[in-house]
Amino acid sequence: MAVFLALVSATVYGAADFYGGIASRRTPPATVVVLSQLAGIVVLAIAWFVLPGRFYPSDIGWGIAAGVAGSVAIAALYAALAVGRMGVISPITAVIGASVPVLAGFLFGERPTPLAIVGLCFAFAAVALVSANAETKRISLSEPGVMPALVSGVAIGALFVLLGHGHADAGLARLAITRATSVVILCAYALLRRESLRPAKGSMRIILVAGALDMLANVLFIASTRYGLLSIVSVLASLYPASTVFLARVVLDEHLTRTQWIGVGLAACGVAFIAI
Repeated sequence: MAVFLALVSATVYGAADFYGGIASRRTPPATVVVLSQLAGIVVLAIAWFVLPGRFYPSDIGWGIAAGVAGSVAIAALYAALAVGRMGVISPITAVIGASVPVLAGFLFGERPTPLAIVGLCFAFAAVALVSANAETKRISLSEPGVMPALVSGVAIGALFVLLGHGHADAGLARLAITRATSVVILCAYALLRRESLRPAKGSMRIILVAGALDMLANVLFIASTRYGLLSIVSVLASLYPASTVFLARVVLDEHLTRTQWIGVGLAACGVAFIAI
């Protein structure tokens, strides 16, 4: 059950990134982030009736910290998707996001298996390959969106780690604290930048879909942690580039170089090895 929920979560995460990326190319990313986060609250309220949570005072701090990480992750991700290619951005955020929980576990005394170490090597190689410049086919951090994608990946990994702390039966209660924190931070960010919260014409529906899918993916991820280890389901959830790249290829006719496709393949293998 944990594997199934985590993989469905990954599929939905990828679709959310795709629609969020589309919206961010029409509307300022800060506006997309705020409106999509608000849309997710509606989904969270509905999900509460299916998967209720229990509030623990000791979980508030973890929820707030996760909210900070989540706000950085989504803001950096949409900023990257606004200027970069989805087939490049998604694998970068995924492999970094999958690696952080493993590295964090190592620092706290856990020891990765040999396969996990191989997976980490594949993951970092994948980052280098998918960020290769399309014209020169050389590794280049100047590829549009790569730097914010790296920041987003670290923040996503931190979010997974922070959501794993606290009581196991807190469920959506901790997620509610996380979302409330991220909404406050992102609204303040938009106000400081003096961004208008009015989306471009025809973008509102896409933004709402992105926000709803993002929260649904979060709910599915939280549900998967009830049945499996965080270190496993977080890596499986990081397989989301598969659906993002697929949608970008079919809908946007987005092309990658052979080198970058090898990177995408290495990213999938790396995440799978880490999960095993």
